[in-house]
Amino acid sequence: MAKLRITQIRSEIGGTRNQRETLRTLGLRRINGSTVREDRPEVRGMIATVTHLVRVEEVDS
Repeated sequence: MAKLRITQIRSEIGGTRNQRETLRTLGLRRINGSTVREDRPEVRGMIATVTHLVRVEEVDS
């Protein structure tokens, strides 16, 4: 299964509570912090919530 590297590129300050909690659920805590997750519908939905705050790249397993 493909994996996604998710990197936070903008601050969560000023975002809604749902957006802040979604970043935490993805494992992001600070700008330029990144995490690798499996490409699943649940993760894609979370990325859609914070698409303006993150950069997403596909990485090899």
